[in-house]
Amino acid sequence: MLKNILVALDDSDISERVMESVLKLILPSDGKVILCHVFPTSTSEMEHPADRPYSESSAISYLQVEKQLQLYQAELPVDSHLELVNGDPAEEIIRLANIHKADLIVIGSRGLTGMTRIVQGSVSSQVVEEAHCSVLVVKPG
Repeated sequence: MLKNILVALDDSDISERVMESVLKLILPSDGKVILCHVFPTSTSEMEHPADRPYSESSAISYLQVEKQLQLYQAELPVDSHLELVNGDPAEEIIRLANIHKADLIVIGSRGLTGMTRIVQGSVSSQVVEEAHCSVLVVKPG
């Protein structure tokens, strides 16, 4: 039974399709959905002094993402929780799935191919490979 579902969302167009797929799942009344967004940590952010605030644009971006996740959250028929974290997207998604004991991870695929996929990597492929639960990959189009 799918009781705990982790839904990984980013700021791409595929997020709408991911949420449509989640809403089509038959969820038990005592189920829980965790909506997560990972802000990728770049090398420059890792070297950012801990005693200095992040830029105002980072704070605005965080608030925009949080607001969008809250809109998605309002559509869910079951208990839900938001997780906004920083780090490597695939690693953080897997970490959150383990913390929340997810039975399923739902994630979008941007459909990268060729050199773009090699350079940028595929978060969904890495999650499928390393997750300890089932993974539903929602494709574009």
